Formats: sequence, structure tokens, C-alpha cells
Amino acid sequence: MKSKAAVKRIIETLKGLYPDALCSLQYEKDYELLFAVRLSAQCTDERVNKVTPALYERFPTLESFAQADPAEVGEYIHSCGFYNGKARDIVACAQQLLQKHGGKVPGTMEELTALPGVGRKTANLILGDIYHQPAYVCDTHCIRITGRLGITDGSKDPVQVERQLRKVLPPEESSDFCHRMVLFGRDTCTARSPKCEGCPLAGDCAAAKAAKKK
Repeated sequence: MKSKAAVKRIIETLKGLYPDALCSLQYEKDYELLFAVRLSAQCTDERVNKVTPALYERFPTLESFAQADPAEVGEYIHSCGFYNGKARDIVACAQQLLQKHGGKVPGTMEELTALPGVGRKTANLILGDIYHQPAYVCDTHCIRITGRLGITDGSKDPVQVERQLRKVLPPEESSDFCHRMVLFGRDTCTARSPKCEGCPLAGDCAAAKAAKKK
């Protein structure tokens, strides 16, 4: 596992590359982020951002989502894939937010993961971006890159990766670090053809060092 000094170097390098560390999903209301993350499952954020403007125009309030026919919601999100299940989850989630949480997105892991279609990854994103709490969003980019770097042991299990990151990442850095993992994963450390040559993290990357020895 990485030393504290190495983890700090990685964090600071990523800060220099991506100072803003913004979530790539576009939203105006808290629940819109919740729904957008659900839509992003097995789908790109770029595609979600193309779909949501028309969706939110048709259903401009949480109440309108709660009263919606899932079949109609599905028509708006068809290109995101798995649209029937996602539509049902969004409508059911809107209903629960109104019935159990006064129309507000809750701010605890337990309450969030009790909502339809919401897992730990989504809950962590909400806790970090909406409530500015320590949050460890273990999506595919984060899992892949932290394993390559040697920050984690290479596990593909999101829960295991989250546990390992909680041990090494300063809580106040966690949410932004995970956003930067997504950006870095798209720009440089891609899944199939990582750009190891000239990578700014190569000096602290276990995978890059191993490749040099071959």
C-alpha cells in the first residue's frame, strides 16, 4: 500500500491538473443529481446530460415525478439504457422523498441507501456534493486507477475499495479526489490504453513501475 507521502503527492498533483474537481453531471436541484446518478448506471455522464434537460422540462417538480407514469419517464430516458427499471426507480424515489423526507434529499448513508435505486456510490456522491461530507465515490474510474496506483490492493469490489480509501485518504480530500479520478480516468488513465508515457503520476504508480521492469 502507498505511503502517506506518496498519497499526498498524488492528491496534490491531481489538484494541479483539475483544480475545480466538479461533478460532470449537470443539475440545479438536489433531487436532480440523485436522479442523474441513477441514469448514469451503465451509461456515460455525457449521455445523461443530453437527456435530462427535456426530462426536467416535462417533469419540473418532485411532485410531478411522483405522479408520473413510469412508462412516460422511460420514453425520455430511453437512450440511457435499462430505462424501464430506471424510470420505475425515479418515480418511486420521488414518492418516497415526498412521503418520508418532506421533499428533501436526506443526508445520511442509511436514509439514502433505503431509497429505490440508490446504492453506496450514489449515496456517497450526494453526501459529498450536496452535504459536503467526507465521501468516497467508488465508480469504475476510481476502482481502476487507485488499484493501478497501488493506493488500494486492486480489488474490484466497490465496498472493499471504499474501506481501503477511508484508511488512506484524508476525509476533507475524499470527495474531490474521487471527482478527479473520473477526470483523470477519461483523460489519461483510460481502461484499455492508459497513457503511461509522460503520465504525471507515473513516479508514484505501481502499475507504471511494474511495466518498466518487464
